[in-house]
This record gives sequence, C-alpha cells and structure tokens, in this order.
Amino acid sequence: MVRRHRSAGRLAVGSATAGLALAAGLVALTGPWDGGQRAAERDQATAADLVRGQLPAERLAGTVPAAPAVLSPLDGSAAAPSPRALTRTLTPLLEAEALGDEATGSVVDVATGDVLFERGATDGRAPASTVKVLTAVAALDALGPDHRLTTRTVVDAEGERVYLVGGGDTTLTANDIQGLADRTARALADRGVDSVRVAYDVSAYPAETHPIGVNSNIAPIVPLQVNAGRLDDSSHGPADRSTDPARDAAEAFAERLATAGIEVDGRVGERTAPDAAEDLAEHRSAPVASLVERMLTDSDNDLAEALARATALASDEPGTARGLARALTSRAEALGAPLDSVRIVDASGLDRDGRVSAGLLTAVLAAAADPGRPELRPALTGLPVAGFTGTLSNRYAEGDGADGAGVIRAKTGTLTGVNTLAGTATTADGRVLAFAFMAADTRDAQAAQEALDVAASALAETSAG
Repeated sequence: MVRRHRSAGRLAVGSATAGLALAAGLVALTGPWDGGQRAAERDQATAADLVRGQLPAERLAGTVPAAPAVLSPLDGSAAAPSPRALTRTLTPLLEAEALGDEATGSVVDVATGDVLFERGATDGRAPASTVKVLTAVAALDALGPDHRLTTRTVVDAEGERVYLVGGGDTTLTANDIQGLADRTARALADRGVDSVRVAYDVSAYPAETHPIGVNSNIAPIVPLQVNAGRLDDSSHGPADRSTDPARDAAEAFAERLATAGIEVDGRVGERTAPDAAEDLAEHRSAPVASLVERMLTDSDNDLAEALARATALASDEPGTARGLARALTSRAEALGAPLDSVRIVDASGLDRDGRVSAGLLTAVLAAAADPGRPELRPALTGLPVAGFTGTLSNRYAEGDGADGAGVIRAKTGTLTGVNTLAGTATTADGRVLAFAFMAADTRDAQAAQEALDVAASALAETSAG
C-alpha cells in the first residue's frame, strides 16, 4: 500500500525510527562471501544444524575462517536527503544518452518509507534480472528463511524399486548424490534388500522449458537436476546444459547406488512414487535464506525459477510459469507494492516480455528492510556489493561511479537493449536508501551500465545538507 503526502509518497512498510539502527546495520553489513552466502550467517546456521544432526559435509562448511567485513554498521541517526535535492541530482543522470529514452527510477528511504524520488516509477519496463529481487522476497515470505528443498529416496512396499524424488533443488551436487546413494544403500541393506530397480519422480511440478529455450543461461526446468544441469564443473555463470537433467541425475544416482553395493536391475525410468512408498534417505539443501543470497549474488537463473515454483506451491498455485506469476504478483501486492503496468512472466528475468516498475522494486526492497520482517532480510544481504562481489565485482572500479564501491548493493539486469539496477545505497551521512533505475532502450550495454552506476553512486554522495 502506498500513501502520499506533499510532493513525495510514503510506503507503508512498518518501519520506525527506533528500528533504523537494526535495519541500516543489516542492510549495510557484509562479510566474506562463499558461493553467495555470508560466512558469519553461514556459521550461525551451521551451529543450528549441528543441533539438528546435519551431515558432516554441511558441518564442515562452518569451519572456514572469517575475513574482515567490507562495510561497517551504521548508527542510524543520519537524516535523509530531500526529494528536491535528489530530483536535482538524478534527473539529468537518468536523461543520459546511454540510457535511451524514458529511463525510469524510484528512491525510497528504507527507515521511514518516504518516496524521495520518482521518474516514471509506475511505468512497466523489462526488468531483466532485477526481477530476482521480487523472486527473493516472495520466496522468503512464502517459504520462510529456514525452509530447505529436499531430494529424497523411497522404496515401494515390495522392496523392488527405489525412487529418487526431486524436490526442486538445483544446487544438488555430484557429492550430494553420492552421499544420498550411500545412505540409501545402507537403508536397503538394513531391510535385507540387495537388488532393486531405480526410477525417478519429477512430479513435484511439471517440467517446462523456459521461453528462451535451453541454452547456456538456463537448463530445462525440472525438480530434479544435478548442478543445474551443467555439463562442466562450474557452479554459476553461462555453461553448456543437459537437455534431460532429471534422467542424468537418476542415472548418476543408480551408478553410485551400484558402487555402494546394491545391484541395480534394468534401466532407469521416470515414474511417480506410490503413496505407500517408505522413506529411505534424503538430502536437504541449504536454507532458503542462503539459496536466496546465492541466487542474487550469482544471478542464478535456474535457482530463481526453482524457488519461484516452490513459492507458487506454497501459495496454493501450480508450480508452473503461470502459477509463479500469480504467486509473485500476489506476494508483491500483500507487501504494498504498486502493481501498475506489472506483468510477471518468469522468475529469472530472461523473458523480455515481463514488465516490472521501479516503484515495485523499491517497495519490495523497503519491505525487506522492515525491522518487523527480519525473515526477508536475506533479500538485501544477498545483493552484490559494488566492486566486491557477484555481478558487481568488476564494476565501480573507476570513473564517475567509483565512489559507489562498497556502499552500493544492487541486483543487475541485462538483456539486449535493457539495462537495470536495483538495490540499496548508503548516503554520505549514513542513511540507507532503496533505489531502482530501469532503461529499456539502450544501444551500448557498457555505456548504459556505467550510466546506471553513476546514478547509484550519486545517491551515495548525497547528504541531508
């Protein structure tokens, strides 16, 4: 819900001055990163996992020594810049030739919800990967930060067929499959079973191919795959993909099950596990909080689509492109985000037919900063840090945008002719602002990125004076 007063607006995000120190500190703090997860938060999660009896590999992840923080916490006492000052600063920057015609923008004070700057803030633009900000917040809202995606094995009542049941975890690795096969073999041995058939169950949600097709940016969308169907050893970025990642995962599991001492009869096939099937073993992903951070930092398209389908299912929608569109839209509406000109068509931003407004993105970011909604915070802590992490690691190094290094955290978006940036900026006085800048008529991607970086850096240089 958006409330207006005077020349600016106010977002009903439930923030208050008393909570600014907490919100600003959590927005601004970054620690060392490992695959998109901050080490300090990972260590806390690991301590909890030990109590819950997690696997040795999961416990080992918490032993990596911490490194110094990139940013220091803020005391939250600074004043925000005025709407007039921001309009004077940002308007000419968003009119830069590199951003094409009618670039849009929105800036919100995350502590108060005041809308400090608007330029076509409710106009729909192709968001590219900045739609992942909405995907992140919706997933955290629907699933909760502690939820995990589970890949499991079950056996039919006769003990003749083992089913590998996919749970939508695109971060599943070959080592995870090995561990799952080993535990499954032990469970079968305990039952006196030494020979089985193997099937795989992908009924969690329907298999789909993204509208852009299977390419180096995304695999077929299925709830069972190893390393997002990558055919190399990479963990993020473009890579050749399998055309049938579910079958590949099941065949890899069957091979490892045989190595573990269980004879595998016949070929692997796709089947839905019977309701009476009995549990054997499971592998649980990292918590959704960590998955969201990884998705945002690495701009992981496969993970975005998987999380959105889990969000759809948790929202009583089908786990399809249409279902996730309804789920993400309804979650945004419930958070008070404007839906004017908004059309969600995917969760990754690869489909250029999608439309999102700058106002929606800043509303969602402001909601994630609300001290009353700490479960949404990973949508901010996962944003790449300018000049340091993820898709911003090679930006803000020089030129007019260099002052934003370390104090801008933002999700990038890039398609042919489309350049977007949405995140948070810490002002010269220490105030945290949420911003979104969207350009849909660019001709030089590098020049457009630099222009967006300059605009974001200008926010970091502003002060209340």
